[in-house]
Amino acid sequence: MPVGFNVGPLFVHFYGLILMSGAVAGAWLAHYRARKKGLDTEFVWDSLTWVLIGGIIGARLWHVFTPPPSMVAQGITVKYYLTHPLDALAIWRGGLGIPGAVIGGALALYLLCRKRGKSFATWADIVAPSLALGQAIGRWGNFINQELYGLPTDLPWGIFIDPINRVPGFEQFTHFHPTFFYESIWNLANMALLLWLGAKHAERLIPGDLILVYLIGYPVGRFLLEFLRLDSAQVAGFNTNQTIMAVVALLSAFVLLWRHKRKPKEEQSP
Repeated sequence: MPVGFNVGPLFVHFYGLILMSGAVAGAWLAHYRARKKGLDTEFVWDSLTWVLIGGIIGARLWHVFTPPPSMVAQGITVKYYLTHPLDALAIWRGGLGIPGAVIGGALALYLLCRKRGKSFATWADIVAPSLALGQAIGRWGNFINQELYGLPTDLPWGIFIDPINRVPGFEQFTHFHPTFFYESIWNLANMALLLWLGAKHAERLIPGDLILVYLIGYPVGRFLLEFLRLDSAQVAGFNTNQTIMAVVALLSAFVLLWRHKRKPKEEQSP
């Protein structure tokens, strides 16, 4: 499968184009939502570069510090990346962790909001559906790189994986679950839920609610998909992403319920 094309001496990777398409689509959605709420739409575009930089750095660091077992078997460990910094920077080969991207992007947005005197909770709610949309589009980069697929399957929608990209121990199989596609659909559903909540129940929402709903919705889907995925990063025998997703979803649900349980009492206080 082709992974890109040449423009003169420059090789353009489809993976990077797909990621950028997701980011721009998310920014346009945030622009639209900010305009409807009477917020500063220029802030969306001002923050895009910084959020992208923070997200990419966070995503790559997540991969560097949680390499999958197949890479560890090849000697590509945390120590390898630390001693081969150029390989650690080679994001066009894949290897970007969504949890790290969310953390890095959120930190960049928080710092920019603080510098500009804007409410981080308000803007986190604005970008929450955009985050889900960007992920839904960006996951197709995994299809191009033939990575992050699931268990072998004979279902009609199973995808063919080239022998060179098959996880060790599964070389005899040809078709696998397209977990990137499942996650893309889940993210679109999460985006639709967030947009619906923001439009139909705005009066009941507290700033920060939508990002908390995102932090419940996405982790639940990712937790379930980890049962299908091959080659998940392991720490002390635990699936790193699945464990963290469970913790994030539970904590976010607790915070969301606690905030709304506390709200009536605050409204009654003098």
